[in-house]
Amino acid sequence: MKKIFTERELDRIIEMAWEDRTPFDAITFQFQISEQETIELMRYHLKPSSFRMWRQRVQGRNTKHSKLNTVNGNRFKSSRQRHISMNKISKR
Repeated sequence: MKKIFTERELDRIIEMAWEDRTPFDAITFQFQISEQETIELMRYHLKPSSFRMWRQRVQGRNTKHSKLNTVNGNRFKSSRQRHISMNKISKR
């Protein structure tokens, strides 16, 4: 059974799929669609050249596949992001 998404949800799925640091597992968790269903959705909603370019970027990319990712799997923010404690930005 195919899921029906609103235009806003489709835009968000496509945006998440294009992002380098967003794994397919995050899309599955949020929208309950598998990696294969995400690929099919991208194939249907993108121009053929855009889809081919996206597939080249994503195929085998460690950050898109949690099992291949050797970096801390629970990390969702950049290591360069400033440390914020107790909602106060520390002074220099």
